[in-house]
Amino acid sequence: MSTIQIDRLLDTVIRQNASDLHLTTGRKPTLRLHGKLRNLETKVLDADDMVALMKAITPERAQQELQEEGSSDFGFAYGTEARFRVAVFRQRGDVAIALRLIPNKLLTFEEIGLPEICRELIRRPRGLFIVTGPTGSGKTTSLATMIDHINANLDRHIITVEDPIEYYHYHKQSIINQREVGVDVPSFSEALRRGLRADPDVILVGEMRDLETMESAIRAAETGHLVFATLHTTGAAGTINRIIDAFPVNQQAQVRVQLSVSLICVLSQVLLARTDKKGLVAAYEFLVVTPAISNLIRENKTFRIDSAIQTGRKFGMQLLDDHLWSLYQKGIIAADEMIDKGKDPGELTEKVHRSGGEVGRTELDAVID
Repeated sequence: MSTIQIDRLLDTVIRQNASDLHLTTGRKPTLRLHGKLRNLETKVLDADDMVALMKAITPERAQQELQEEGSSDFGFAYGTEARFRVAVFRQRGDVAIALRLIPNKLLTFEEIGLPEICRELIRRPRGLFIVTGPTGSGKTTSLATMIDHINANLDRHIITVEDPIEYYHYHKQSIINQREVGVDVPSFSEALRRGLRADPDVILVGEMRDLETMESAIRAAETGHLVFATLHTTGAAGTINRIIDAFPVNQQAQVRVQLSVSLICVLSQVLLARTDKKGLVAAYEFLVVTPAISNLIRENKTFRIDSAIQTGRKFGMQLLDDHLWSLYQKGIIAADEMIDKGKDPGELTEKVHRSGGEVGRTELDAVID
């Protein structure tokens, strides 16, 4: 298989607007389309195909890392059409590749349905804005939209730390510098430590992977910067607990106090397949830190946060399951999809039955060969 064919594969991803392309030995190239896997009608890939495909797109540095570590991640621009984030790795001694499509076009708040209050919150001069959700839930896209909004409407110095850089931003009203881990800086924590000396107003931390990065992000938010960060958690209360639990027990009380002061909000999101087969729709849980919620964090009463979100609707807050239910009632998502992605599947199933609906898989189309 030559480079011509990698181009053809990438063209197919863009044309069909698939989110991912999976290449592995012993299987045809496979797209992830609206959350489902779909094989392409080409030959089954063998080990030689995989090496040729890998070499066609993988920079020297990443090939060396693949050799030494068994895997590597990088991003690359595909003409003017799009960018791809790529994970190459070894499995059973062969090469496998997963490519994620990053569209060049940045979306607006309306297009991705971000809660309207986000516009107000991202004007804040300082604090920690956390976006959470499972892998592939659109966190990067939501953050790119918010960063673009700041870039276009406010004069700020924005520094992003990403691994790898996904969306490219260009200077608008703000100055924006994007640093790639492994290329421009060795680690997230190092980038944050050094970044504070570069007079930033806004810092985006691609991922709070370790304790050091969490500490640095919280400190940056406390010292007068607006910090955006992501975590792989579901739900607002769970996110706060996860951060606190990452610290040694003797520091947890102090971290609670720091978070109660510096945390602005937690936006937790999932992506769901639409019933009209026109792609995906996002559902959000949104926590805005009010003085009452600040007290709950400080006093270690995070178990009461969910009910505080329910009573905080006037501040733009909502629980994930409430948003899922409203999408289901509008006919945008199916009952099964809602229950799969909900935080309390039992309660959602009950609600469907009470409202006269049915739950049950009507089609087994997770994988179609």
